[in-house]
Amino acid sequence: MQIPKKNYVLLLVLTCLAIFFVNLDALYVNIMEARNFITAREMLIDGNWLLTTFNGEPRYQKPPLPTWLTAISAGIFGLKSLFALRLPAAIVTVVLVLSTFKFLTKLTRRRSFAFIAALILSTSFYIVFAGRNGQWDIFTHAFMMVCIYNLYLLFERSNKNYKYAIIAGLFFGLSFMSKGPVSLYALLLPFLISYGIVFKFRNLKDKWFPLLGFLIIAFVLSGWWHWYTLTFDSTAASAITQKEATNWLNYEVKPFYYYWSFFTQSGIWTIPAFISLLYPYLKDKVFNKKAYLFTFLWTVIAVVLLSIIPEKKSRYLLPVLIPLAMNTGFYIEYLFRKFHDFSDKKEKIPVYFNFGLIATIGVIFPIAGYFFLKNGLEGKMFWFVSLSIVLFIIGILMWRYLLRKKIKRVFYLNIFFIAAIIVLGMPLAKAVTINPEYKGLDNLNVWQEKTELPVFEFASVAPELIWAYGNKMNIIKNGDSINIPNLSKFGVTVSEDDKISFRDIFKDYKLDSITRYDMNAKGRDDRSHKTRLYRDFFLVTKKEK
Repeated sequence: MQIPKKNYVLLLVLTCLAIFFVNLDALYVNIMEARNFITAREMLIDGNWLLTTFNGEPRYQKPPLPTWLTAISAGIFGLKSLFALRLPAAIVTVVLVLSTFKFLTKLTRRRSFAFIAALILSTSFYIVFAGRNGQWDIFTHAFMMVCIYNLYLLFERSNKNYKYAIIAGLFFGLSFMSKGPVSLYALLLPFLISYGIVFKFRNLKDKWFPLLGFLIIAFVLSGWWHWYTLTFDSTAASAITQKEATNWLNYEVKPFYYYWSFFTQSGIWTIPAFISLLYPYLKDKVFNKKAYLFTFLWTVIAVVLLSIIPEKKSRYLLPVLIPLAMNTGFYIEYLFRKFHDFSDKKEKIPVYFNFGLIATIGVIFPIAGYFFLKNGLEGKMFWFVSLSIVLFIIGILMWRYLLRKKIKRVFYLNIFFIAAIIVLGMPLAKAVTINPEYKGLDNLNVWQEKTELPVFEFASVAPELIWAYGNKMNIIKNGDSINIPNLSKFGVTVSEDDKISFRDIFKDYKLDSITRYDMNAKGRDDRSHKTRLYRDFFLVTKKEK
């Protein structure tokens, strides 16, 4: 199964369109997205493009570039369009995939290998999640990958090539303006260390002028917004900066080894990714030993550097998946060349298990999927039947080609498997998220239109609720500060955890329970049901003396 080299970029783009652009509005807005979307909304409505805000309060924790892009997209297509809000992340993921392809083409001089690795990257679990989600991690790492590609060209070319230094500096700045120094530490630094170990920075002394230009451009683009916030809102900016620095040491602290199952974040590539990290086994089997050592070190060093930081979250592993996909590509390329001749069972078993498991899931999905989803299939049967047929056919073909040892066809069917789930399966997402009591906070606007009364949040702000409400909400109890509205009648949303405090503070008021706004995807009997995602709504009336 040969794919013409001239079609590689086109096929990558088509793959990305299927995986990152289709059904972007299928999932509920999560907490990280809600924060970002609210900031984008307040840019458009209040004009807070530089001194960014969340619910009217300063929000300088993250630089604003992705929020700008999201606000522009929402301004074009509409603030209520989840497709528009998530579109910039999808676009920038295509940039990540194509820049990785270009980088590997230059690194290995083998476009077919670069194509394999780019496909693995585009279908790795957390890349798929980040590329379809309105979070900012994907922006910083996609821009940094373009920077790395141009730095590599600068290092490898014999002449000075100011062009590459300028482009690298620009994209370094874009990366920093997306999420600060995160990608500098987690992606660029391990790249530089591994490159230095393997390729030795040849002729670097002849390129210090371009590198100086790179540093100047990178510094100016990275620092101007931070300078602006510190200059024009120094109190808030300083307090936020100090809190963020403290969080790196004291918030979400996990043990050093927390990240060492990192390869599982690649999803369907977990087993190939793990095998690709067995350096003594694979080093004499790959077609380019130096390039393989380079991607291996890049991956491992990134994990070690992330492990040093006390604060740890699974999404922080996103940059590791970039060199890991490259590394996994070496193993898959080896299977393309040699799997048909394998005689050792120890080499065959992981391949049959990995791809056989995926094929089996496809074959049994029509039955297993029905029993799992049957309670939520009303109105969605077309999508379920279509997905069942496609996955069943893919599963049968995967087993057929696997038994015939045609691993290349199995690999491409694996890509189709993921694409089918996105295109045909995402409309079924809400079939597994059934909450019979679901009631979005946007319904509160209807009550306000009828009563013409103001509404307040009692104490805690859940970003998803504020986003659904569609506007800022004033908070009555903010830390130790309590600001009771000087009104005779108003509405208050109250979380379960704050009810005792609420009744105590308003003991001299009449409290009428109106309704509950529950934005949990699953019902209250499910253990995933969170108290922070529902609010009881009260009409508060001042008693006459």
